[in-house]
Amino acid sequence: MPQFEPVPLYGTAYKTDPYPLYRKLREEGPVHQVNFPSGVNAWLVTGYEAAHSALNDDRLGKNHDLGNAAWRERAAIMPEPQHAQLQAHLLHQDPPKHTVMRKLVTEAFSPRNVEQARPRFEEIAEELLDAALGVTTSEGQETGQETGQDARRGASGVVDVVGAFAAHFPFRVLAEVIGLPDALAARFDRDWGKVVQPVGPADPQRPAYEGRLRGLQDYIAEVVEDKRRHPGDDLLTHLVTACAGGAVTKEEQDSIVFQLLVAGQEPVTNQITTALIALLRHPAQLRRLQEAVSGESGESDAGLLARAVEELLRYDSAFELTTWRFFAEEADLFGTRIPAGDSVIVSLSAANRDPRRFPDVDTLDLDRTPNPHLAFGHGIHFCPGAALARTELQIALRVLLTRLPQLRLAVADEDLGWISAVLARGVNELPVAFGPSDTAPRRGCPVQH
Repeated sequence: MPQFEPVPLYGTAYKTDPYPLYRKLREEGPVHQVNFPSGVNAWLVTGYEAAHSALNDDRLGKNHDLGNAAWRERAAIMPEPQHAQLQAHLLHQDPPKHTVMRKLVTEAFSPRNVEQARPRFEEIAEELLDAALGVTTSEGQETGQETGQDARRGASGVVDVVGAFAAHFPFRVLAEVIGLPDALAARFDRDWGKVVQPVGPADPQRPAYEGRLRGLQDYIAEVVEDKRRHPGDDLLTHLVTACAGGAVTKEEQDSIVFQLLVAGQEPVTNQITTALIALLRHPAQLRRLQEAVSGESGESDAGLLARAVEELLRYDSAFELTTWRFFAEEADLFGTRIPAGDSVIVSLSAANRDPRRFPDVDTLDLDRTPNPHLAFGHGIHFCPGAALARTELQIALRVLLTRLPQLRLAVADEDLGWISAVLARGVNELPVAFGPSDTAPRRGCPVQH
C-alpha cells in the first residue's frame, strides 16, 4: 500500500471552511491518515456509510487505556492526576461500565422531561434577550426603555449573539435540568470550558490551562458537597447517591459532572452560531423562517422550525469530529490496516455532506426530509442530550429571529473568527445588526432602541 503524508486538520483555511477538504477526502476513500495540532497522527473516517458503520463498530473502544504509546506520547490529554479524576466519563467508557453510567443520566434528558420544561426554557431565552436589549418586562416600568412587545417593532442595533445570548442560554438551561443551585450556577466560569482543549507540557499556555483545570475541579467538589448536604430530586443528587451506593466510583461521579458542565453546553453555544451563520448566508431561507416564527406569513412555524433545526445540524454541525476511538488489536477498517491503539476519528461533518446519502448536499434546504444526519453521532454513544439540544436550538432560533428583525451580519463574513478547537465548529463572537439598515450602528456601537 502506498504511503502518504498525513493530511493536516488545522489552520485558518481549514477551520473557516473544512468542507472542500472533506469532499476531496470522501472522493478518495473512506479512511485517511490525518495530523492534529498536537502532533498526533490519527485515522479519519469520511463518508456517510463508513461513518455510520464505524460509530456502530463494537471493535472500536473509547477508553483511553486502549491508546498505544505513540498516541499517548503526543496526545494533548489532561495531566495526572486530573486525567484519571475527570476523564472517566461516558465518552471514555465502554460496556458494561458505559451502560451503567449512561442509565444514570438519560432520564433527565428524556424527550418527555425536556418537553415539559420547554416553557421554562422559553422564559430563560426571553429574559436573556430582554437583558441584552435593555427591555423591561411590564408596561411603563422605566421611561426610555421599551417593553418586550414594543421591542418587536422598530428596534434596531448591533448585538454580539454569543456574548449576549448563546454563551449563557445553554448553561442556564443545563443548570435547570441537572439541578445546579442558582448560587453555584452564578459562579461557574465559562473559561473553564477551555480545559477540553488541552495544551502540551511545553506550551507557554500550560500554566493558565492547569489553573483552569484546578479551578474547575474545586468547583465540581463544591457541587458534589452541596448535593450531599442538600439532596433533591435531580440528576446531580442521583449521581451523588449512586456514588455513595457504590454504583460508580468517586472519579466516575466527578467525571460525569465534569462532562455535564463542559460538554453539556458548549456544543449548543457553537451550534447556535453555526446555525445563524448558515441562515445569514442564505437570506431567502432566513427571511422565510423569520416570517414564519414571527407570524408574518401564513406558514405553520412549528413544523418548519423543527425541520430547519435538523437541516442546520446537518449543514454545519458544531460537533465536527468525534472523540478518539481505538482498536485493541490490529484490524481492517474499510480496507485499511489500523495498528492497535492508533486513534480513529469519525468526521460527522463529512458524513453529513455525503452526496451518496443526501441530495444537493451543499444546499441549505429547510424542507429536507427525511434527514438522517449524524450530528449527534450514532450507536451506543449517541448524544444523550440530543432531545435537549434540539429543543434549545428551536427556542434559540425562535426568540432570536422574532426579537431581531431584518437580521444581518454586522461584520464582513470573512472577518468572522472561527474557534480553533480540534473537534468543534463555531465562532467566539457573532456581531449582528437588526432593524432598519439605515439606522443600525456600526460594529462597536452600543445597542440602540
